[in-house]
Amino acid sequence: MIEEIEFKNVATYDEFGSSISNLQKINFIYGANGSGKTTVSNFILNPIDSKYQFCKIKWKNEQTVNTMVYNKTFKDNNFNSSNSIKGVFTLGEATEDDIKIIEEKKEQLKTIKEQGSGYKSSLIDLEGNEEIKGKLPELNDEFKEYCWKKIYKEYEPHFKEAFKGSMQKQSFQDKILLEFKNNETDLFDIEELKEKAKTIFGETPEKLTTIQSIELLELLEIEENELLSKKIIGKSDVNISKLIQSLNINDWVSQGKEYIQDNNICPFCQNKTITNEFRKQLEEYFDTTFIESIEKIKELQQRHKLLSENTVNQLNHIEQEQKLNKNSKLDIEMFSIFSKTLSTQLTSNNNILSNKVNEPSRSLELTSTKEQLEKIRDLIIDANKEIDKYNKIVDNYQTEKNLLISSIWKFIIESYNDDIKKYIKKYEGLSNGIEKLSKQYKEKQNEWKELNKEIKELGKNVTSVQPTIDKINDTLKYYGFLNFEIVPSEIDKNQYQIKREDGTLAQETLSEGEITFITFLYFYELSKGATNEEEISNDRILVIDDPISSLDSNVLFVVSTLIKDIIDNIREDRGNIKQLILLTHNVYFHKEVSFINSRDTNGRNDTFFWIIRKNNKVSSFNEYEKKNPIQTSYQLLWQEIKDRNSSSILTIQNTMRKIIENYFKILGNYKDENLIQKFESYEQQLICKSLISWVNDGSHSVSDDLFIEVQDDSIENYLEVFKNIFIFTNHEGHYNMMMGIEGEENAI
Repeated sequence: MIEEIEFKNVATYDEFGSSISNLQKINFIYGANGSGKTTVSNFILNPIDSKYQFCKIKWKNEQTVNTMVYNKTFKDNNFNSSNSIKGVFTLGEATEDDIKIIEEKKEQLKTIKEQGSGYKSSLIDLEGNEEIKGKLPELNDEFKEYCWKKIYKEYEPHFKEAFKGSMQKQSFQDKILLEFKNNETDLFDIEELKEKAKTIFGETPEKLTTIQSIELLELLEIEENELLSKKIIGKSDVNISKLIQSLNINDWVSQGKEYIQDNNICPFCQNKTITNEFRKQLEEYFDTTFIESIEKIKELQQRHKLLSENTVNQLNHIEQEQKLNKNSKLDIEMFSIFSKTLSTQLTSNNNILSNKVNEPSRSLELTSTKEQLEKIRDLIIDANKEIDKYNKIVDNYQTEKNLLISSIWKFIIESYNDDIKKYIKKYEGLSNGIEKLSKQYKEKQNEWKELNKEIKELGKNVTSVQPTIDKINDTLKYYGFLNFEIVPSEIDKNQYQIKREDGTLAQETLSEGEITFITFLYFYELSKGATNEEEISNDRILVIDDPISSLDSNVLFVVSTLIKDIIDNIREDRGNIKQLILLTHNVYFHKEVSFINSRDTNGRNDTFFWIIRKNNKVSSFNEYEKKNPIQTSYQLLWQEIKDRNSSSILTIQNTMRKIIENYFKILGNYKDENLIQKFESYEQQLICKSLISWVNDGSHSVSDDLFIEVQDDSIENYLEVFKNIFIFTNHEGHYNMMMGIEGEENAI
């Protein structure tokens, strides 16, 4: 059922708009021609038309119902130049048992619908319960703030990348609840997650190069060579050996030996002649074994120097390279310390080896670099292990990233497990209740669909367009339309044609009154049936816009009778019509069709009344709830006076003129001068004469753009004179009665 309709920025409705609210089962809307009635019916007929983009229809429980609209558009669409009209299917050649079964099914359908509505109402009541209504948003907002301030803000500096897609309060809360329910990832500690996040989050990483290891063995072998600690001297069984060894000048003699030349001058004293015997003893003392040992020491010294330089260069290269690598896994600080220490040691050992070459008779010991070399090696090994891990992550980056994100959420929900459980538990009772009601509601919906389908199938077997033909023709004949009738189409048995007695088609030769009457009869029958067999049982809403514009009084009476029959069925909940909206400009028709009974003076709860007024070219709705504001055209005039704030100046002038003419001139046989003379003083007579001139001017002339605007206080002055006309003619009771003023003696 339609509950409210709003019109805005269309036709005579301005940007502020006007609404028909509190719509009931039966709704009567009165409005003069041009007041905006057609806009109402056309909008309901086609609400998706772009020109109605600012207009709205509010449906009860947000459930739309099929709407049938009778207006000029309906007549144009169904009775145009075409020679055929869509047939109306109704229950045709059905036995009493067939109809009884269908009616029983419809009652079951109604019961199921009521049960479904009950479940839905319970859902709405549950969700709208004031206690729940107050607590649920408060609880939700509280938990949302908790998730945001306590969890998000704490971990955002470290895991912002993991929160992408959930970086708003509501979405973050939803993600927390989703992960709590579904996350089964292994749990890691926070420090490990932070370390992985440094590698995975941010820019897509590139693989790292493994650090080249340091060769240790050869350097260590040189340091441990026994020649370094051995005293290398000449042969002891040579005569000269005792002197050399006793003076401990082995190294001095060895070096001086190199300076012995062919001139036999002694290199040691420079004034003695070297004898052949002395030469022989020196050669025997520094024999082959001595010379070989010296050569080995020289080789060790040279090899050590080369290895030291290479090692130091390699260490310097590694250190510089790793300093430039922002993702380096090497402990550069410790590596630098160890490298500098090793470099110092190697330099020292090189010096010692040089000394050994020069003084082979000395027993020397190299500083052990084993500890420093092993420390450096261990740092490189550890770094390479981390590089291998890092490279494996790079090789499987997206998988590792997804796993890390899942692990982060797992850590978060485990860290706040108790608080999340507490929040969820508070919702469980309500959720279970809503779920149960939703399931019951859905079951009733499915049950309704199946039963409705069954009714449609039953209806197919007993439906026909012939009953509609018979009913329309009987009504036409009864009201004197004898020169044409409705017949089945010769082309399609489920369509109609209008034929005259001589067999010719009458579609294009019907008068306006005939077309209006037959289209309404067609609409009336269509409201009880359908142009499609499957839609006969569907609920519907009727909108009827001025169905008697060109009809005489007899036909007006039958149309009003047919509509009153529809109204009775709606009130008694018989049939598929659930709501009626009737619009008319005819006062007598409005009075006739809206009449209930003489005893019901307070109206009905299922019936509402409105009047559409157009003031300064802008339409608006005035609501009168259960009480009919229109009984006769004369009463309507008085209603305009009572509602003067909604009427224009010209309307007020015309209304006062008509009342004075109807009551005083036509019924009371008063003339203008008779009314003026009822005022005692000359000044009062002038005011009365001014009023009569004013209202006549507003009724018989057209105001141009230079018309001087009448002020509100002037209108009120004239209304006061209008009232005094009744007082001074002793008809104050009639004035009070028509204006609805209580506590006065009213008379006509």
